[in-house]
Amino acid sequence: MTPFARPPRPLALYGPDFAADPRGHYRRLRAHGPLAPVRIAPGIDALLVTDYQAAVDLLRDTHTFTKDPRAWQATVPEDSPVLPMLGYRPTALFSDGAVHARYREAINDGLALIEPHILRAEVARVARRLIGGFAATGSADLIAQYARRLPLHVFVTWFGVSPDDGERVVNGIAGMFNSAENAATAYADLVRVVTDLVAARRARPGRDLTSYLLAHPAGLDNDETVRQITLLMSAGHDPTTNLIGNALLHMLTDARYAGSLHGGAMTAHEAIDEVLWHDPPLANLSAHYPRHDTEFHGVRLRAGQLILVSYAAANAQSEESGLPGPAARSGSSAHLAWSAGPHRCPAKQPALLITMTAIEQLTSQLCDIGLSVPVEGLMWRPGPFHRALVRLPVRFTPVDMNAAPGPADAGPGPGGVGDPAQEAPAVESIGP
Repeated sequence: MTPFARPPRPLALYGPDFAADPRGHYRRLRAHGPLAPVRIAPGIDALLVTDYQAAVDLLRDTHTFTKDPRAWQATVPEDSPVLPMLGYRPTALFSDGAVHARYREAINDGLALIEPHILRAEVARVARRLIGGFAATGSADLIAQYARRLPLHVFVTWFGVSPDDGERVVNGIAGMFNSAENAATAYADLVRVVTDLVAARRARPGRDLTSYLLAHPAGLDNDETVRQITLLMSAGHDPTTNLIGNALLHMLTDARYAGSLHGGAMTAHEAIDEVLWHDPPLANLSAHYPRHDTEFHGVRLRAGQLILVSYAAANAQSEESGLPGPAARSGSSAHLAWSAGPHRCPAKQPALLITMTAIEQLTSQLCDIGLSVPVEGLMWRPGPFHRALVRLPVRFTPVDMNAAPGPADAGPGPGGVGDPAQEAPAVESIGP
């Protein structure tokens, strides 16, 4: 057994150094074994699982570990910037057993109402509008002008959020993931937006997921509904934005894609798979807490201790070891980007469909996109949980999309998120 009787100094997973070189940090952490000490914010330490098999074992072990953070949270300052991500709320993410099953059933049933063909048409329509907003300029920031705004429209439509509140939703989610000083304020504003929405839908239901969750047989009260929606938004918008951005960057910089997004030897689907394996947009999370003092993969753990899983480090572990890894045995589906076990991401298919459609629309409209800065000059958002570009500046031959709108497109809009009332609903199956 290898106890951390005298633990090495925790390696910081926040700040520009980690954002610039996460793989180097993961290599150094693996020198300490399958679990290594990290610091995720000033004064907030955890053990990070960097070994693939250890990660899978932990994610599936509901007997030894709990998802309820309240015992750990009692030891953390109330103003800690990681609490908007890790602090307890009555949601599927922070519960076990029957409580988790109740919340998860409502979420799964709600997501099942999203018709893939309607979602694809909705995303394609909004993508064309967003591309039309910058196509004639010959340059764009594909994060701010595209990857961030496209999932925003989907969430506005799904949940019935007012378009006027869309930016508040994005800022609230981004603040949570950045774990900066304003994280609590950002999360509180997101909760206010959703609380007002839930109250309005309780009084007057609509054709959206908010109304469906309120009417679900699980009998969620207003606060439980607010918390499931904020969970779905935070777990869906920022990671999907980053998956789009990371996949586009991969296609722009990998020689197998012929240096462009159009006509390369590799497909968008392959680029997304490779990013999920090698550079997942949600890099470190899956907080677990031992129910009692125990030993796990040769490491002594204390009851209530914060244990995080590094999907990125675990995915890379077998590859860097030089041994046949999980990817070789099972294909790209063996990666942990969607987590595993009972808390595996329930929105995998919608997220993949949004990402694939976003990339397909961009490649079909703009054929010669290239980075407008050296790849070394790209900046990554700091924070312990995500892998996210600050900007993705590109240039291309200007295109006048007004001259030849697509047959299913009513013409490009101003480049912002449109009024969802003007669009086909993403959730067709929800009745009044």
